Amino acid sequence: MKTYPLDASDYTLIEAAREKIKALYKEDKHHVGAALKTKTGKIVTAVHIEAYVGRITVCAEAIAIGKAISEGEKEFETIVAVRHPYSDEIDRDLKVVSPCGMCRELISDYAEDCLVIIEVDGEAVKTKISELLPLKYTRRS
Repeated sequence: MKTYPLDASDYTLIEAAREKIKALYKEDKHHVGAALKTKTGKIVTAVHIEAYVGRITVCAEAIAIGKAISEGEKEFETIVAVRHPYSDEIDRDLKVVSPCGMCRELISDYAEDCLVIIEVDGEAVKTKISELLPLKYTRRS
C-alpha cells in the first residue's frame, strides 16, 4: 500500500475529529468522531450514531459525508476517523481508526480520489481510498 506523510492540515483534521468526539462522547452511543476536509477547504465533523440493533448504526464518516453534501459540498479531499476509548479501557488515548468496509465503499462512491488518514504500525499516514478498496465494483464498463 502506498502511503504519504501527513502535513499540517492533516494534523488539524485529526484534531477536529478528536475535539468532536471528546465533546460528544457518550458511552454506548457515540465513540467515533470523523472529520472531512472538502476541496474548498471546509472541515465538516460528525460522530457515529450507535444503535442497539447493530445494522442500523451509522458510521461517523457516513454522517460527515452526508452533512457535507447537505451543506452543498461536492468534492472531498481527506477524511479521518478517531475512536474514543470506552470507560472501562485502560488505554485512554484517542486513536485514528481505519474506515470499515461500508465506509470505504461510500467514500469511494463520493470521492474516488479522496485521501484517508489511517494508522499503520502505530504511525498516522494517509493513503488514497483506492488503496483501501482495490478492484472496487462499479457499474461503469
